[in-house]
Amino acid sequence: MIVIANILIVTTIVVGIIFTIVTMIGILRLPDVYTRAHAASKSATLGVLSILLGVFLHFWLKEGHFSIQLLLGILFLFITSPVGGHLMGRAAYMSVSNLLMRLSIMI
Repeated sequence: MIVIANILIVTTIVVGIIFTIVTMIGILRLPDVYTRAHAASKSATLGVLSILLGVFLHFWLKEGHFSIQLLLGILFLFITSPVGGHLMGRAAYMSVSNLLMRLSIMI
């Protein structure tokens, strides 16, 4: 049981780290605000949720402590992070982002 718990904990944390690295690369390499907001909201949410889930599983399975605070943090992040990404994209759209200016010049 301990080996299975360790594999589950390490797997969720490693998946979270991979998603967080993909987020960092996406924010640095993508060209405009819309694709950066997509990278920041989607993969960062999955990355942080996976890391928090791994921490929750560690405390629950190895330490025997069921943490309501971690579950509420996971729930709060799951609800608010996509809303924040949507609001960033909407703010960029309302302020006539650089992408819209380039597209209007091309047409």
